[in-house]
Amino acid sequence: MDVDNERLVAELLETLAGLPNVQLSEKSSPVGPGAAPSIDLTIASDAVHLLIECKRTIFPRDVQQILWARHAAKAREPVADKSTISLLAADSISPGARKLLEEAQVGYFAGGGSLCLPTPNAFFYVDRPASKSEKKSTRDFYSGRRAQVIHHLLNHPSEWFGVNQLATLAKVSAATVSAVLTTLDRHEWLETRGQGPNKERKLSAPGELLDAWSKQLSEIAAPSVRRYYVPGYKGEQLVEWVAKAFVDNCAEYAITHEAAAQRYAPFLTGISQVRCLLQPGWTADLSLQRLGARAVTEGANLIVIESKSDGDFLETRDIDSVTLASPVRVYLDLLRGEGRARELAEHLRKERIGF
Repeated sequence: MDVDNERLVAELLETLAGLPNVQLSEKSSPVGPGAAPSIDLTIASDAVHLLIECKRTIFPRDVQQILWARHAAKAREPVADKSTISLLAADSISPGARKLLEEAQVGYFAGGGSLCLPTPNAFFYVDRPASKSEKKSTRDFYSGRRAQVIHHLLNHPSEWFGVNQLATLAKVSAATVSAVLTTLDRHEWLETRGQGPNKERKLSAPGELLDAWSKQLSEIAAPSVRRYYVPGYKGEQLVEWVAKAFVDNCAEYAITHEAAAQRYAPFLTGISQVRCLLQPGWTADLSLQRLGARAVTEGANLIVIESKSDGDFLETRDIDSVTLASPVRVYLDLLRGEGRARELAEHLRKERIGF
């Protein structure tokens, strides 16, 4: 048993030891190539022998393969010892995979301490936060260059893409696209057609992917902002004045949050602030100077989100001479907002995004 599996089994033992009416009697390590670690325990008065199958990660597609293999094994050996229970253990088990395992009454243990253990006369369920390594892996998936791939797919949910085509459109490497598509496929969020270099994919569950990204926002550091007050304008007039200043001075920008959502799918009676993504540089500074923008700590009506990548400006839309961040980007930005921002986000998703 390798070091990672040893650690995982140790975490499992610690979780089992904390369960009511459970007594650990013995743990045995593998005795031959491919042999699984096992744990003997007593639940109330019932003896149970756990056979542990260790994996690094488990996604919905992995669950399907595991269930097929178990059904095939059961067909070959229909009479099984009810006191022997197989348990899957992995550092990371996706929410979709957990749901499938629970529906199939298959026990699992995830790094961090989450446990689902169905036995003949008892059922144990422990739900704990994901481990640090799992959180980092998921957070990284929805950040940086990988996020650019996901962002493009969500903005074109019905379109088919090849790897190289998607890499060009999302401005990332083909290797990054392949890594993202592999993960999405394991979640069963993709459809596939063709073979070899002609192989193409498109999203089959864009709503599930957007939900998953939304849930990760609290784990992803919010971008830094600068607050300004621009005199003489408010509401839609301020949006147009800000947009004109950026265009006249060749500054790359995109309006987001409430001001953008209002143009995509009107909902509020008015807006008091304009938030925009802005590429740092002398053209941005000149634009702010010509706007008469004054840095403030309170009473800001212009909030600048400093862009760290040209990927922030992918999939922008021009509506009435104003450049807006993509509907998906605006939706995600609104979920970080306050007041009626979340309500506006759901309206935008229903009326403009559509899934």
